[in-house]
Amino acid sequence: MEFQFVSRRPAALERFVESVWYARGRIDYTSERIAPTGSTVAVVVLGDPIREWPADGAGDPLTTSTGFLIGPHDRPVVNEPLGETHCVGVVTTPVGCGPLFGLSPPALRGRVVELLDVWPAAAGLRRSLLARNASPDELLDLVTATLAAQEPRATAAVDRCERAVAALEADPARGIGALAAELGISHGHLDKEFLDVVGLSPRALARILRLRVLLARLDVYGAVDWAELAADLGWFDQSHLIRDFRRHTGVTPSEYVAAQRGSFAPDQAAPGFVPKR
Repeated sequence: MEFQFVSRRPAALERFVESVWYARGRIDYTSERIAPTGSTVAVVVLGDPIREWPADGAGDPLTTSTGFLIGPHDRPVVNEPLGETHCVGVVTTPVGCGPLFGLSPPALRGRVVELLDVWPAAAGLRRSLLARNASPDELLDLVTATLAAQEPRATAAVDRCERAVAALEADPARGIGALAAELGISHGHLDKEFLDVVGLSPRALARILRLRVLLARLDVYGAVDWAELAADLGWFDQSHLIRDFRRHTGVTPSEYVAAQRGSFAPDQAAPGFVPKR
């Protein structure tokens, strides 16, 4: 079976949801590292079990046949399907975990947990998904409706952190102290509020966002000028880029390019994925 992947962003939930997606098929490698995005990720498993390893494989693995939730993280997770992948997922925005799932991001940081244990709506959603002989788009409609039914709302802290996230997305290299001053709060207040709402520090998220830009810009099938990329995106030199790159993806830049070239055709760009054979 050809691997099928469908993704979209629900307009009515875009403050809290980066994407909802459907995936079905078999990968032709054993596992893959997936770089962090600054998000919390909820996955409902509809087929064969999946094993997830947090902290670039150094954390305790979770094997599940029902679903899992990946809390905010700043290192790769290792995804190991134990058969055919068949699941739907939700990727939150950095501020979306609390409003969507009613969960505390700091309590989930760097962890992978059973979805049905932490999100009460997940069990009913999974039953409904399994009961329907529906298209991917129809299944994603059901996921979106379930999320909307949670009636996610933003607090003042979420509003402020959302503005901070937008500023960091526009300029990941900007100073956190200056950003806090623009928001009318102290550096320490922003750090604490950010950890409560996002589950990561502002500086950790900025590093993730800068590396997401780099990976999206990277053409693994072309000649890569790492020195130019480093300079354009604000790294002092290549050694600092390589250090941050390895923390973000689990591999060196050259290993990342080789893994992508060895597994994906030029029209199958999957920034942040590092297949392992």
